[in-house]
Amino acid sequence: MPRTARASVGNMCHHVINRGNGRAEIFHKSAWMQWLMTTHVRRYHRHYHSCSHVWQGRFKAFAIQDNCHYLTVLRYVESNALRANLVERAEQWKWYSLYALKQLDLFPYLVPGPVQRPRNWRALVNKELNQKEIEQIQISVNRERPLGDQDWIEIIAKKLGLEHTIRPRGRPRKNADK
Repeated sequence: MPRTARASVGNMCHHVINRGNGRAEIFHKSAWMQWLMTTHVRRYHRHYHSCSHVWQGRFKAFAIQDNCHYLTVLRYVESNALRANLVERAEQWKWYSLYALKQLDLFPYLVPGPVQRPRNWRALVNKELNQKEIEQIQISVNRERPLGDQDWIEIIAKKLGLEHTIRPRGRPRKNADK
């Protein structure tokens, strides 16, 4: 079965994600994602003399409706290490921008991003996200479903040919009356 084509359009924010195969650490010396995924794989294989998969699979991406949803996704990403109990505070994880933003002299190429973070951003990231927000983001990651308000999701899913991401998985149930 052929893969679904990537759906992306200009003037729309997308969250793009890829994970290391087997939860392996893949950025041993990375200052900025080692260029991006394919460049990193080539370099990784040369440097570590490996030939196995580096990534779990293809990258995933989903469209994000607006600044509010963008900040929710950013909070989710910035607090991953905290939720996994790898750090006591989110800003301690050196691979996140929350860590880097407090040391801009070490990361002069890092820009704060397209949306201004609230003054209490560090406290917000360290505060637990509610379960509904986490579930919505995880569905968007797993199904590559747009993230936003329901009406917007339906419009964008149709525009991008992603209607399958908003339908239930699997075959429709057979009518028991027949």
